[in-house]
Amino acid sequence: MHYLLTYHYTDDYLERRGQFRNAHLRQAWEWQARGALLLGGAVGDPADSAVLVFDCDNAQAVEQFVQADAYFQNGLVRSYRIQPWTTVVGDQAHTPIRPE
Repeated sequence: MHYLLTYHYTDDYLERRGQFRNAHLRQAWEWQARGALLLGGAVGDPADSAVLVFDCDNAQAVEQFVQADAYFQNGLVRSYRIQPWTTVVGDQAHTPIRPE
């Protein structure tokens, strides 16, 4: 199942992220290497949020990512949302639906 994780960053995120960025990216790349994290990145210019796309068995796995994330642990994430994403188009879609 695909899941979307959306982070909403604090107003001072850009000023504070530097000291936590390597730990955040290290964890993200580890999850990517395991096949659980497909894509992730900041949204906006300047960035005020982020979206990460997971491919895992349940939302609890995504919650584990959040709880271990240096950005979350150090207060850079104001709020977050985990949503199941029913993917229907694309080579990696879990429930492909093609036109008749």
